[in-house]
Amino acid sequence: MAFLSRRSILASALFVGLVPSTALFAQDKPKDLPKEIRIDWATYNPVSLVLKDKGLLEKEFAKDGITIRWVQSAGSNKALEFLNASSIDFGSTAGSAALVAKINGNPIKSIYVYSRPEWTALVTGKNSTISKIEDLKGKRVAVTRGTDPHIFLVRALQSVKLTDKDITPVLLQHADGKAALIRGDVDAWAGLDPMMAAAEIEDGAKLFYRNKDANTWGILNVREDFLKKHPDLVQRVLKVYEEARKYSLANPDEVKKTFIAVTKLPDAVVERQLKERTELTHSKIGAPQKESILAAGIALQQAGVIPANVDVKSTVDSLIDDSVALTN
Repeated sequence: MAFLSRRSILASALFVGLVPSTALFAQDKPKDLPKEIRIDWATYNPVSLVLKDKGLLEKEFAKDGITIRWVQSAGSNKALEFLNASSIDFGSTAGSAALVAKINGNPIKSIYVYSRPEWTALVTGKNSTISKIEDLKGKRVAVTRGTDPHIFLVRALQSVKLTDKDITPVLLQHADGKAALIRGDVDAWAGLDPMMAAAEIEDGAKLFYRNKDANTWGILNVREDFLKKHPDLVQRVLKVYEEARKYSLANPDEVKKTFIAVTKLPDAVVERQLKERTELTHSKIGAPQKESILAAGIALQQAGVIPANVDVKSTVDSLIDDSVALTN
């Protein structure tokens, strides 16, 4: 026995059942798991606030030793910038914004629906004489390029045979656009909730053009590389996202409380966004989202925003990935 190696003794012990096999093979735990999952939260995505507040992802991945890093997205454009730079793995955007980013080479897949919102409209000040889209001709309009409000503005102008050359776009992030409108630095603003609801309730701003069908869906996107490497982790993220969405539907007062705690906005403003303009009854991505995003893409192509040689339909097909199954 003195001449037996430690390995031989261990192997013999295993053979006779003295040493649990898990002790030997614990070292075989997958080593390619990421140390962290990076995901965004945004005030235009109420489900993300619930997800973050309740620590649901942290609980799901604690057993794997994976930490969760939260990054705030101030708009679809920022979420898409973060995804393109690999600063986050999952980002919430409008469907139309994701399409434009995909056309421009952003390697993402749209995999989940977190809301069907009416989160954008064309807004003007309480004393403005602007009452219809045509009145924007020659006016200064605040807008955040690469977001659903921007695309909404382009489509609105197109509907009355105008283009962005007929206005003076003032490129600002959403919150700054709202501030510029209230100060009178611009004549109108392509708004986004909750800033838009705050402008209405607190400052008397007017939504002079609304079109719910031209608001594209709230979409969760993932980096293609992350999906390819970790499809099982993506499925688990969606499982937890779905848990948060269902909780939000069942507990609207809790969602409002969380929203107010994060945004510091008055109850009436949050009520306007969550109760009147946010629908959380959808989750699986598929045909309705494709149709909505495709309609936006074709309109943008007709308006000259998307090059004529781009196959919009095939890009939409490539963008949307419904292969990640939602689990109950």
